[in-house]
Amino acid sequence: MDDIEEEDDIIEGEEELFEHHSFKADPGQGITRLDKYLFDLLANTSRNRIQDLAKSGNILVNGLPQKSNYKVKPLDEVTINMPIPVRDKVLYPENIPLEILYEDDAIIIINKQAGLVVHPGYSNYTGTLVNALLYHFDTLAVKKDEPDRPGLVHRLDKDTSGVMVIAKTDDALRKLAKQFYDRTNDRRYYALVWGDFDEDEGVIEGNIGRSYKDRKVMDVFPEGDYGKHAVTHYKVIERFNYVCLVECKLETGRTHQIRAHFKSIQHPLFCDASYGGDKILKGTTFTKYKQFVQNSFALLNRQALHAWKLGIDHPVTGEYMEFTSPMPDDMQQVIDKWRHYIAHRKD
Repeated sequence: MDDIEEEDDIIEGEEELFEHHSFKADPGQGITRLDKYLFDLLANTSRNRIQDLAKSGNILVNGLPQKSNYKVKPLDEVTINMPIPVRDKVLYPENIPLEILYEDDAIIIINKQAGLVVHPGYSNYTGTLVNALLYHFDTLAVKKDEPDRPGLVHRLDKDTSGVMVIAKTDDALRKLAKQFYDRTNDRRYYALVWGDFDEDEGVIEGNIGRSYKDRKVMDVFPEGDYGKHAVTHYKVIERFNYVCLVECKLETGRTHQIRAHFKSIQHPLFCDASYGGDKILKGTTFTKYKQFVQNSFALLNRQALHAWKLGIDHPVTGEYMEFTSPMPDDMQQVIDKWRHYIAHRKD
């Protein structure tokens, strides 16, 4: 995947530009709009993002800035420039502790701790899960177009904990990636969300794409050209009047999917600063209650989201395997506090 979206917030206001991507259209290239041409080549980048770059003069064709509707022709040279230097792609092993749930010759299953960034990117070139994997394992799969993300089949947000699968071999990576693409695996999350629900279970649907207002977060959009189709199933596990513990099952795996989807239905995740869940959104006006919530925020200090189960078909044997991770201590303590508060409240 490319780093265009991760570097988005510092594009404007800089004078010097550095070449980050360069493509030469094939001799047989059909006449194609510039934004579509680049969208087909760059992973993890929206067409809208490419159009924004073109408007800012960051996309050149044959050395000249072009708009997104420019028609790419055979042998055109297309470059994308950014206001920061291209970072060193060399990855270094780092002795970062990992909790290994399972390992064989093809796969590794880990229980990722909250606070660990999965792969290097802008402002996080070291101290990531990838650096840890390079230290602990001699063999990891490598994609030709993603050499700086060895072994990675999928990702979890920095402050989301839970089960991840890592591929040791290229064949395992290819087969596991297909399972994620075909949605034949089973991913379950626990989330503590603000508010109560009338129903015991439900489905959230809506395209997910980068927010127009804040490029660091995702928004949910009506079905259309912008964003990617996303579906989240949820089931209420426990109710605490002002918050609920829910289990989420993903049909799709979009960036910040659970966090953006629940915000879109006015149930942001508890303590999720990026999506408005770090404020007191439900409950009483009593000072004691406010202090209780603030103490819970301090105890958790991240979004209340944990990937508790992953079910996959083993890429070699074909056997269906399930891996689980218990509720992490910080989330469990907050859930226990809510149970106690609701059981003993006097309002």
